[in-house]
Formats: sequence, C-alpha cells, structure tokens
Amino acid sequence: MQQLLLIAVRNLGTHKRRTLLLGGAIAGVTALLVVLMGLSNGMKDTMLRSATTLMTGHVNVAGFYKVTAGQSAPVVTSYPKLLEQLRKEVPELDYSVQRARGWVKLVSETGSVQVGVGGLDVENETGFRKVIQVREGKLEDLAQPNTLLIFEEQAKKLEVKVGDTVTLSAPTMRGTSNTVDVRVAAIAANVGMLSSFNVYVPNATLRGLYQLREDATGALMLYLKDMASIPAVQERLTRRLPELGYQVLEHNPQPFFMKFNTVNREAWTGQKLDITNWEDEISFVKWTVSALDALTGILTFVLLIIIAVGIMNTLWIAIRERTREIGTLRAIGMQRGYVLVMFLLESLVLGLLGTAVGATVGLGVCLLINAVDPSVPVIVQVFILSDKLHLIVKPGSMIGAMAFITLCTTLISLIPSFLAARMKPVTAMHHIG
Repeated sequence: MQQLLLIAVRNLGTHKRRTLLLGGAIAGVTALLVVLMGLSNGMKDTMLRSATTLMTGHVNVAGFYKVTAGQSAPVVTSYPKLLEQLRKEVPELDYSVQRARGWVKLVSETGSVQVGVGGLDVENETGFRKVIQVREGKLEDLAQPNTLLIFEEQAKKLEVKVGDTVTLSAPTMRGTSNTVDVRVAAIAANVGMLSSFNVYVPNATLRGLYQLREDATGALMLYLKDMASIPAVQERLTRRLPELGYQVLEHNPQPFFMKFNTVNREAWTGQKLDITNWEDEISFVKWTVSALDALTGILTFVLLIIIAVGIMNTLWIAIRERTREIGTLRAIGMQRGYVLVMFLLESLVLGLLGTAVGATVGLGVCLLINAVDPSVPVIVQVFILSDKLHLIVKPGSMIGAMAFITLCTTLISLIPSFLAARMKPVTAMHHIG
C-alpha cells in the first residue's frame, strides 16, 4: 500500500498541469462551500440571537389571567415564587428574565402607531445589551421610570427624537382605557421585522399602564446553556408544574397574541400557565432558518455535480494518456486490484490537498469579511434581524466539508479507475495516442 501511495503521489507530481487544474477546482469548490456554510451559520446565529433576545426565551413560562370567563390578559401572577421553582426544576438554565407584555397605541404630536410593548429591567438584561445597537440616547436611561426605547423606523414615522414625550394608550384588564406619558430615552438601530412592531419600557411603567401588581409579569423567559435541551426542558416543565399546583394550558404552537380567541372561549377564570419555546413564539424565524438550510443544501448539491463532472472527465483523459503506462504496470505483474487502488489513491491525495487549501482560503475569506464588518441592505435586514453581516465557521462543519468533498472525489473516480484496471496488458502497451 505504501508503494502504491508513493506511485500515486509521483504521478500527481509528474502531471503538474492537470493536477493543478483539478486540485484548483476542488479547492475552489471547498472554499466556496466553507464560505457558504459560514454565511448560513452566521445568518442563523444572528437571527436566533436577535429574535430570542428581543421577543422570546429559549423556553417561556407565560400564561393568561382571566377576571371573567370571556376576558383574558397575558399576565403571570406571583412570578417571584414561580421563578424560584423554575430555577430548581431547570438545571440547564443559563439565565432568565421576566418581561411584561402588552399591545398599545403609541401617540406623538404628529402621528400614532400600534405596537407591541415589552417591559424589561434593563440592568438585568445582559443579552439585550448585546443585540441592541443604540443610535441616539443611552440604554441605561431605560432604568428610569416612564421612559421608552424605540427603533429608527418608528422614530421616523412618529417624527420624534431623544427627549421627546409620547403617550402610551391601552385598555386595562378591567376594560377601561388608561394612558401614560413616557420620554424617549433611546433610539436603536432597526432589527428587521422586529423593529416594526416592538417598543420597550421599564416593567414598572407597563404595570402602571395596565394597573397590575408588583408581583405580576407577562412571561418568564428561560435561556438555556445548550439549545439542544429545549425539548427536554419544555416536556419536564409541562409535566412538573401541574404537580406543583399550577394549572397549565394545553400546548398550542402559536405566539401568545394569537391565542386570545381560543382562551376567551374557554370557561375558566383565574391563572393558567402557557409553556412554549422560541419556535412557537417566532415561527417566521424557524421558516427562514429552514429556507436557509434548504438553499445551502441545493447549492452544495450543484457544486458537487460540477466537481463530479470535472473529475470524471479529467480522469478519463488521464487514463487515455496513460494507457501504455497502465499496460506496462500490468505486464510487470501489477494486478487489476492494485491498478484500481492506485487511481483511487491519486484521487484521495488530490482531494485531501485540494480541500485543505480550499478550506484555508474559505476560512480566510470569512475572517476578512468579519473584519470588514459590512452593513447589509434593508431587504436582508428584514430576514437576518440585524444591519450587520457576520459569518461563523464551525471547525466541525469545515472538517466535515473537507471529508465529504474528498469522499465524493474518491468515489467519483471509481468508474474511470475500474475501466483502467480492466485493460489488457498487450492491448494497452500497443496503444498509440
């Protein structure tokens, strides 16, 4: 085997032009695939990080409170006690936040918009700080009462700037309308679709608007150390919380704001919890991620078809050029199996060298793009929920791409290698061309 490998390496060195041409093609495909995977991974990571920070946790313990059978509000009562129990039941927990929820009319002197409003305690929102890019004002000012964070798109519609006062208007749980004046404390960069219908105020301000108690909130958002634990944690909480005395709604994989009609038709009053995951709350992100995976798979398939055709054509040409050489090797005693293995080893070595060079180039391109930190068009921001493009190359994915292309390169060479091994020595040695 060592001798066959040595012959294969020498053959590659002898036919430098063909080796460089085919190796360059393999390297180019590998580099393109690494960049493509980096782009796909980066976009998915950006989408998930932005969406799960701004709108939902990995796992959410939210719920509805009904004063009467036909009227519900997205409220969780006595949340400090519930949060303490959740921390005991979820050892996979990284950190948690509590957010009040609401839907309000935001009114300025020149216009108004209907938006979803999230309450937060900005001092505890470490993840929020990493996602939000403040253009004007200070995020820390959101710790002050009756303040507001909006996005550039909303500020433009309402024609407001930092320091201006706007009014929040919403119906309370008792059916009466209430308003509160808030000061624009910060204006953040747009984050795609999320910046069209979300604003943020301190939790205390939102409780005051809806006339809620201090121990009431909208949802407890749990962020896990590993997102792979989400199904197990959700199943465990669905089973354990009823055992701890809480009433839990039947799982409905929809955002909370689409459940009001269903909940209002049910004949019960009081508190019921609703356990969801990020896919339930922001299904549009899941669809986008699935579309990205599908597109990556299609492009990978096309690239492999291109390289497969190139390899087979090149090897067939190589066999025709080396027919007399193959006949000589067979005449001096090399068996058919060894001829087959020799050509396979050539393809294997060529694949390993080509993919190694290509992966290095692809990684360099990804690092260069991240260093430039390019902005993306608005249409792209809508999908990736960020105004910046960031690529992520996972070592396992890069090694997997190298191994996959090398394996494909070797398998594709089977047909021409088998044809070379079947040549009769006498016929091959008398071949001219």
